[in-house]
Amino acid sequence: MGGDRLENKTSVSVASWSSLNARMDNRFATAFVIACVLSLISTIYMAASIGTDFWYEYRSPVQENSSDLNKSMWEDFISEEADEKTYNDALFRYNGTVGLWRRCITIPKNTHWYSPPERTESFDVVTKCMSFTLNEQFMEKFVDPGNHNSGIDLLRTYLWRCQFLLPFVSLGLMCFGALIGLCACICRSLYPTIATGVLHLLAGLCTLGSVSCYVAGIELLHQKLELPENVSGEFGWSFCLACVSAPLQFMASALFIWAAHTNRKEYTLMKAYRVA
Repeated sequence: MGGDRLENKTSVSVASWSSLNARMDNRFATAFVIACVLSLISTIYMAASIGTDFWYEYRSPVQENSSDLNKSMWEDFISEEADEKTYNDALFRYNGTVGLWRRCITIPKNTHWYSPPERTESFDVVTKCMSFTLNEQFMEKFVDPGNHNSGIDLLRTYLWRCQFLLPFVSLGLMCFGALIGLCACICRSLYPTIATGVLHLLAGLCTLGSVSCYVAGIELLHQKLELPENVSGEFGWSFCLACVSAPLQFMASALFIWAAHTNRKEYTLMKAYRVA
């Protein structure tokens, strides 16, 4: 009789432990899947942000004619020796857009170098882009843009370098975190995903730092070079993608760390319960 009671009690304990374990596995698996989806979306957003040219956009009246001044500014803009003031003046005047890698302006498609075309209600325009070289990315910024004798502006110099480097660091951290997460799936263990969560947290901080550096850099630039009359500027959709990517990285990080830490803690308690 006593043996039957002990056997029934053991059976109930095993069944209860199995049911609770299954519920925990489902809860942690759901959190893990949601974190993976958030991580994937943030990676796509960050990659698109890095690869596009719309971090900042200028709005100005389109220059319809091809005067000598316009011709000179276009040629200076596409020159590899263009300094910061030269290409920014062109960006202000010709509806420029700026990314991390390239700068673009919008100019009339048909350029008439010797006589301006007749004014029409509409005319074709074309976008001309110029890539920033690695030398330009790491070049010093000057207190007076374009004036090499005005001294180096260390704050703007390092803000520019950080806004260029940090997005790549963020993307690299997320890819490395994804690799660790894949290994965790192969090993059928959530505990290694703590490292994935920490890497996503660092990636989010890098993305947030890059966005902050870009905003500060733009504000400082506009203090040095005031926008001409009838010209306005605004942050573009590439910048917005980076802004959205940061909170997604933080949310993915929180879910990864919570799932791994809680699963480990409850697994230890269940093991102690089973032994008892």
